[in-house]
Amino acid sequence: MTHRILFVCLGNICRSPTAEGVFRALAKAEGLSVTVDSCGTGGWHTGEAPNPPAVIAAQARGYDLSALRARQITAEDFTRFDRILVMDRANLRDTRALCPAGGTEPELFLTYAPQHGTEVPDPWYTGEYDRVLDMIEDAAGGLIAALR
Repeated sequence: MTHRILFVCLGNICRSPTAEGVFRALAKAEGLSVTVDSCGTGGWHTGEAPNPPAVIAAQARGYDLSALRARQITAEDFTRFDRILVMDRANLRDTRALCPAGGTEPELFLTYAPQHGTEVPDPWYTGEYDRVLDMIEDAAGGLIAALR
């Protein structure tokens, strides 16, 4: 079975592309069959590469985000993906508002790493790229364990 996972944040240039890259690499290392993508609730950065500090922080841990490009969530995403994992409560509210009847219900990503709370802070504002990576790695590990 191939698991289809979508990660969502605000602009799709920091948190969700980092989650996409980290989860893809960890799932591959575990031999898990996955289709992974990421997007933002907003379209301001559509077509842009991830934020350079996010790319550098991920690269320092062996994750390659260089091929990723930002996009905005679409109605089709709610039927294409088995799990839609959002980074904070605002993303949860915004994705739930877009979710059509019968679509995949979004959930908070940190459900899979509750020791970190409920929200992944946006490093665009905080500058805490390494802290965000710690949270994402832990949640990705928790998600992999749940999918086994």
